[in-house]
Amino acid sequence: MRDARAEAMERVGGRYDVRVLEPSPPALSEAPFFADDPVAGGDVVPVDRAGARTWADVCAGDAGLRAWCEDRWLVRRALAPLPDGFPTTRLALHAVAEHVVAPCRHAANGRIGLRYTYRGFGTPFFADDRQVRIEDGMLAVGDRRGDRVERLTTLRAAAALVDLPLPTSTGVYTPTTAGDLDEPLVVDPACARALGDWFGFCASVLEQLRAESGQADAPSRLQLWPEHFDVAVDLGPPDARANFGGSPGDAVHPEPYLYVGPWGPLAGDAGGFWNEPFGASLSYRALLDGADPLEFLRTGKALVQG
Repeated sequence: MRDARAEAMERVGGRYDVRVLEPSPPALSEAPFFADDPVAGGDVVPVDRAGARTWADVCAGDAGLRAWCEDRWLVRRALAPLPDGFPTTRLALHAVAEHVVAPCRHAANGRIGLRYTYRGFGTPFFADDRQVRIEDGMLAVGDRRGDRVERLTTLRAAAALVDLPLPTSTGVYTPTTAGDLDEPLVVDPACARALGDWFGFCASVLEQLRAESGQADAPSRLQLWPEHFDVAVDLGPPDARANFGGSPGDAVHPEPYLYVGPWGPLAGDAGGFWNEPFGASLSYRALLDGADPLEFLRTGKALVQG
């Protein structure tokens, strides 16, 4: 069983009460089924928040620790250009999220939300401290007995590894991927790592937005939704609420993008900020060219809330 928070505490010699972006045990058996919050409590946290130190502060002067933190997006680093073939791997892993990973959690507690996990995505801990995740394009199922890891070949084989009965539908959402149980899954390791980095980057900036939001914003927990395959949080008062998230790409957008999606009508032209039918997006190319992701999200929040 991989315990991200315990690993982080070990890295700092147990000197701090730490928070990380990944889910950690124990599993909870009562709603809302979240064991820990990256932006609540803690002496060292992955966001800039009054009364706590950032991981970047703790890393100062320690190149090894900084590299360890950057690998887990506890310290934000620059994104890299996407490898060739990224959309193919994205589609394959989207299918695994919809038809295998989310159904494992749903079978235990009726929930489908996923999270960013190390170099990929996965479930929070559920049942008897069990977790199912994708790491570097490999499928891992872990519990108190340890991890079992296999290369992805087909959805049928993936379901067998995690003891998921067929068919795998949750009934909660209509899958957007084909779900052919025996179609080979084409997963390139470099592309899978890039996808994991994108989800880690999104978790980093979106948790910062959550940390800055006041009680009136009533921010939701950050989750990765299997049917959309995006990381998102919703926040704001009832009359000015919006979704803030990051998608790895879709039929309209071949590359990843950040987005702001107001629940109500778009607020005027806003100098061209609203550039999508659903609201606004900031492209992966713009991020590579130096666009500030938090400025984009904060601008959207300010426009929605007037």
